[in-house]
Amino acid sequence: MRSLIRGFALTLVILTAFSCISNEKIIYLQNQEGNTAIEDGELISYEIPEYKLQYNDIIDVNIQTVDDLIQLGFNNKPPQMNAQMGNVSAQSGGDIYYMTGYSVDQKGNIRLPIVGDVLVKDKTLEEARVIIEENMRKYVTSELYVKVKLGGVRYSALGEFRRPGKYVVLQDRMTIFEAIANAGDLTTVAKRDELLLIRQYPEGTKLHRINLLDRQVVESQFYFIQPNDQLYVEPMKVRETGTGENTAQTLALVFAGISSVALILNLLK
Repeated sequence: MRSLIRGFALTLVILTAFSCISNEKIIYLQNQEGNTAIEDGELISYEIPEYKLQYNDIIDVNIQTVDDLIQLGFNNKPPQMNAQMGNVSAQSGGDIYYMTGYSVDQKGNIRLPIVGDVLVKDKTLEEARVIIEENMRKYVTSELYVKVKLGGVRYSALGEFRRPGKYVVLQDRMTIFEAIANAGDLTTVAKRDELLLIRQYPEGTKLHRINLLDRQVVESQFYFIQPNDQLYVEPMKVRETGTGENTAQTLALVFAGISSVALILNLLK
């Protein structure tokens, strides 16, 4: 019996040691050794490349004539329309443009009323606006106001997120840390130094590895995510040992195991 207890005590020590995850593996935006340090308060400059529309994107197209502007003012849509969109947003988790927007098909076109197909693939939002306005002027002789916006940033969060899933955020741009926060942050055992970003390009798909622990990620081209990005995070090796995410959880598991063995031994006597 004593040898059994000693064995469990040794197991307890080993599991506790394995369950300890150092702060260096979970703290974001550190100055990594060997890299040029970025001090707090230092201005970080970066260039945000203009996003070019791709297949499966959804854009919101708002077209108004002079009569519309006189009747509705500068509101994008009538008040009742805004209320309806708000209801759809509440029911669908914010993806309101799925029903009201225009999807880019496999050929790179959106289909507008009266105008028909308009090629917008590989075009920026401003270029798409100009093309749509040129097509509309064939049918409308009065002054036009055309506005084109992305129907939110759609992305997927997979793996060691606290709330993995597919998300839609109604804004024009979004940092990778905002995307992570929106999915509930990463779990304690997530590999923050090897996040896998799956990004769609006009010519195909590319996989990129991102180190979230490195402060220089703010200067990288992956600091801002793009529509249809997929974020995947693997667990650390500690998950394979079956221990908890922290020392308290590991101790609870070990003591539960010891209690179960002791109960079985008592029943066998």
